[in-house]
Amino acid sequence: MNTPSRRQVGLAQLSLVGTAPPDLVTIAAEAGFDFIGARVRPVTATERAYDLQPGSPMLKEALARMRDTGVTVKDIEFLLLDGSDQREAWLRMMEAGQALGAGSLTVAGADPDTARLADTLARMTEDGRGFGIVPTLEPISYQAVHSIPAAADLARAAGCKIVVDALHFNRFGGTFEQLAAGADLVPLLQLCDGPAERPASREDLVAESRSERGVPGEGGFDLEALVAAFPATTPVSVETPSDRRVAQLGEPGWARTLKAAADAVLAAAENLQEAGTK
Repeated sequence: MNTPSRRQVGLAQLSLVGTAPPDLVTIAAEAGFDFIGARVRPVTATERAYDLQPGSPMLKEALARMRDTGVTVKDIEFLLLDGSDQREAWLRMMEAGQALGAGSLTVAGADPDTARLADTLARMTEDGRGFGIVPTLEPISYQAVHSIPAAADLARAAGCKIVVDALHFNRFGGTFEQLAAGADLVPLLQLCDGPAERPASREDLVAESRSERGVPGEGGFDLEALVAAFPATTPVSVETPSDRRVAQLGEPGWARTLKAAADAVLAAAENLQEAGTK
């Protein structure tokens, strides 16, 4: 699959959260994506749960579609680290991720006890080595760990990585200096757009994040500069949920819309990088 840039481009599960991973593989392939992110553990009680544990029929189907299409699974998600003992949950997730060939497991930090959270991440990182999976801590604007510096400090201490999401980068007021300082920790960028103005309440931040983000290039985020801040080989995953647009366009139509939009952003970012080297 060819893209206008050297980066691999993926479709995040949240962009089509109600689509089972085997179908997401097919839709992603038809739209021209290189990989998907798979949600192996639901985030909310209302989400559909996908059984991708070793031996499950859904895993077998997902692997068959991956073989047929060439689409891979790069990352799995999602675990909110809240200070409780969640080791059993992440071990099961890592089992599913290993079976899918994923290399990272996305987590977020809700635990206000920074020392305890650091210990949790260190244990996760140690466990992940046996599965070939590295935890990636995503700073989320409405959680305890909401900034790139805080996430980077925790990741360096634990030996894991961080994910930069365009929405949360803008919502917590991230800077390009912070990006530069943590760039070596970032294996994946998540792409979406939105209004430049931050929602007024935590409730509105959550609603925007989970169900109504903007198509890349159609909002107020400086996505070209964000992407250009990273090496041209850093993969980009399009994480753009929109209940409204999916209802209008259908799942395949939404995926095609996101791929075309991402390609345009990546081409502009590549032009920025080339201009910067002249």
